[in-house]
Amino acid sequence: MDFINFLTNNTGTIVEYTGNHFTLVLQAVSVSLVIWVPVGLLLTKSDKWAARVLSLANTIFCIPSLSMFAILVAIPGFGLGRKSALFALVLYAMMPLIRNVHVGVKSVDRNVIEAAKGMGMSTGRIMREILLPLGMPIIFAGFRITVVMTTGIAAIATYIGERNLGRFISEGLVRSNTPMMVTGALIISVIAIGLDSILGAIEKRIVPRGLRI
Repeated sequence: MDFINFLTNNTGTIVEYTGNHFTLVLQAVSVSLVIWVPVGLLLTKSDKWAARVLSLANTIFCIPSLSMFAILVAIPGFGLGRKSALFALVLYAMMPLIRNVHVGVKSVDRNVIEAAKGMGMSTGRIMREILLPLGMPIIFAGFRITVVMTTGIAAIATYIGERNLGRFISEGLVRSNTPMMVTGALIISVIAIGLDSILGAIEKRIVPRGLRI
C-alpha cells in the first residue's frame, strides 16, 4: 500500500526522473557508438595499438564509478551536472564497444578475407560486406552490454547533480524510505530489461540465425 501511495503522490517527479535517466542513457550510448565503433575498426589494422588502447580502456573501466564522477567534477569545465555524467558514461562504454568491435572483426576467418582479396575486392568493400556482417554477433553483443551497463551506472550520476532515478535510491537510503528506493530500482531495471529486449529483437532481424551468439 505504501508503494502504491508513493507512486500516486509522486507521479510528476517519477515521470521527470525517468525522462532524465532515459535521455542521459540515450545520449551516452549515441556518442559512444559514434566514437568507439570507428576506433575499434581502426585498431583492427594494428595489433600494437590495439593492445595499448584496450589496456587503457580496461584501466578506465576498473575505476569505481563514484570516483570517476568525483574526478570529473573537480576538473575545470566539467563540474556538477550532465556534462560530467555524460563524459564518464562515454569513457565506461569504451571498453565493451572497442573490445567487441575489435574481437568481432578479428574473429573472421582469414581464409575468407584472402578469398575476397583474390576476387579483387577493395579493403573498404571487404570491411562492409564481409568483416562487419560476420563480426556482427560479437559487435552487437558489446552494444547490448553497453546499453545495460550505462543504464545502471547512470543512476550514480545523481550524486553529482543529475535529477534522475538514482535520486530515488540515494534519498530513499537517507530517509529509510523503502517505497522510494524500490521505485527507483524497479524503473531502472525495467528500462534496462526493456532496452535489452528491444535490441534482442533487432538482433534477430539483422543477424542471420546461424551467426547469432
